[in-house]
Amino acid sequence: MTSEVLDKPIEKTTSQVLEAFDYDNVTPRNFAIASIVFGVVGMLVGVIVAFQLVYPELNFNLQFTTFGRIRPLHTNAVIFAFVGNAIFAGIYYSLQRLCKTRMFNDTLSQIHFWGWQLIILAAAITLPLGITTSKEYAELEWPIDIAITLIWVVFGINMIGTVIKRREQHIYVAIWFYIATFVTVAVLHVVNSFELPVSFLKSYSWYAGVQDALVQWWYGHNAVAFFLTTPYLGLMYYYLPKAAQRPVYSYRLSIVHFWSLIFIYIWAGPHHLLYSALPDWAQSLGTVFSVMLIAPSWGGMVNGLLTMRGVWDRVREDAILKFMVVALTGYGMATFEGPMLSLKNVNAIGHFTDWIVAHVHIGALAWNGFFTFAMFYWMFPRMFNTKLYSTKLANVHFWIGTLGILFYAIPMYWSGFTQGLMWKQFNAEGSLQYPNFLETVNAIIPMYAMRGLGGLLYLVGVFIMIYNLWKTVASGKFTANEPAQAMSLAKNVVNHGDHVHGDHVHGDHWHRKLERKPVKLAVFALIAILIGTAIELIPTFLVKSNIPTISSVKPYTPLELQGRDLYIKEGCVGCHSQMIRPFRSETERYGEYAKAGEYVYDHPFLWGSKRTGPDLLRLGGKYPDSWHYNHMLDPTSMSPGSIMPAYPWLFEQELDNTNLEAKISAMRTLGVPYPLGYEQQALADLKAQSEQIVKNLKEAGIEAKPEQEIIALIAYLQRLGTDIKVK
Repeated sequence: MTSEVLDKPIEKTTSQVLEAFDYDNVTPRNFAIASIVFGVVGMLVGVIVAFQLVYPELNFNLQFTTFGRIRPLHTNAVIFAFVGNAIFAGIYYSLQRLCKTRMFNDTLSQIHFWGWQLIILAAAITLPLGITTSKEYAELEWPIDIAITLIWVVFGINMIGTVIKRREQHIYVAIWFYIATFVTVAVLHVVNSFELPVSFLKSYSWYAGVQDALVQWWYGHNAVAFFLTTPYLGLMYYYLPKAAQRPVYSYRLSIVHFWSLIFIYIWAGPHHLLYSALPDWAQSLGTVFSVMLIAPSWGGMVNGLLTMRGVWDRVREDAILKFMVVALTGYGMATFEGPMLSLKNVNAIGHFTDWIVAHVHIGALAWNGFFTFAMFYWMFPRMFNTKLYSTKLANVHFWIGTLGILFYAIPMYWSGFTQGLMWKQFNAEGSLQYPNFLETVNAIIPMYAMRGLGGLLYLVGVFIMIYNLWKTVASGKFTANEPAQAMSLAKNVVNHGDHVHGDHVHGDHWHRKLERKPVKLAVFALIAILIGTAIELIPTFLVKSNIPTISSVKPYTPLELQGRDLYIKEGCVGCHSQMIRPFRSETERYGEYAKAGEYVYDHPFLWGSKRTGPDLLRLGGKYPDSWHYNHMLDPTSMSPGSIMPAYPWLFEQELDNTNLEAKISAMRTLGVPYPLGYEQQALADLKAQSEQIVKNLKEAGIEAKPEQEIIALIAYLQRLGTDIKVK
């Protein structure tokens, strides 16, 4: 697209003087190594999680290794440790060369690197301990959220500062995406992280129920958009032309692709909440903009694939190009499938099933994973002044990784279709064909086993890459400070001109003016993403009719509140939803469909996004206390064939009531109508309810103690759905 993309020197006269400087290779190298190390950890945990659904004994009967606790460890490690570090490696390497300058401040680079690794380490410690907010992709508690904010600001200052002191007049398209990523992720993280601390590692979401769900999936969908997509599109615009040795196909398409993508993407979050208690107008907005999203998403894919015109013969031999082709193809598939899943008739079948898991992993394994591998194969030889140790091993990695993706995705699609259809199937008499939810679980266990095999194959490919890169590094010599020369910005403005783009844009094109002003571009990007944000969020918070209250819905008792916190701690929301949709198949199976007013005291919401087990919204009173006691001690004793792990520690550990008063006070601050001074009465009420449950258990022949954690969890489970009684 431009001369800077291929690092070709600009023609100069003898009177022009070049400025000498050097590029920092230490920071991108460190981020790349961290990405690989954490990638192995995250993928290994993912393989364990996958096989836990086939062999429940792999939960090891330990509270720190259950599916509910380490599944968010897997997602956080892969998204923020593997992909996050890869993004920073790619940006720190490319930004310097696109701007023809060293990073703004080396100290900020070091603070960013070490700060990010400490955040990842904090996540790796707290999540298995059950310290979580339970919100998808935002599970980390408030002190870590603050640390993320500070480190993100450090990154932003360093990036914007680098762009401001550049020696190139215009800001190349990759940098547009880097800037939009910084601006939007900052907004997403801050808004979604509004929470009220109760103690050092415990908080409650500032939002409740429907509002919390909307904010969370506005964040969750756009975390995928602006952390897993826009930065990778920026990396694509730099590394793909480098690897293909071709300019980007179209400058004009880049402009349309960029602005339409960041404007439309931000609206699409509500498509995660179709047929839920979210107001219909918000669901419809999410659907409309999700369908529109196909165009800008495919604009990026087309621009990338057409950049490779004329070099397709090289793809047969060049593993880097092969990885990039499959990455772009995976991106195209995922961004077509996402809008299709946002159509209500498709979502009615796919939501809560493994279809969504397959969809997500096509993007993660192909788009993010494969492009990361290609980028590392390209970067390491250049930073270490050598050639890649083995192109043959790189090709082996490609084929094993591709097989891994297929073995993962195809069984998950099959599993998802099976689940969606079995849940809705009625027999000739008009009754559910599969009333026992476990029938639908046992039918898909072979697919779970194949999924685990696919993940294992993918991980084997990563180990092959590690060996290949290690041998590459051993054969070369690292250049920490890479010498470079370029004209100053003032002279570059005079001599560079506006005529070097791939589709021959001459003169002062309107967008070229904006490309000279990074702060202005950042402000425009901010405006673009705030429009959809404001239109979706503000009415939901300010218009009371969007969330009608129900007089029979009361706050949780102190014991139920403690039990709810245990439910969150154990990650139960990862397998169980609390959202019955208005389908006959669901109301027949679970009971009355969900109402918005049922969730007004839920901080945070617990609607769930996947049903590995049945929905629990109407669970209260369905079984006696003894059933829940035995079920948590040994799930198969109550549900033969269950793949749920046992929770023996709930019977051994005493309920911690240290922060009970602070929790009641915090909930009142958030709008839950506990009476003034109820903090002093809460513990007595908790003990009285505990004694009643212990009495119920004793009548069933079970000896229990009122201070056991299991008692609080039973209280919460027995409360679910009991505020509303529909005949």
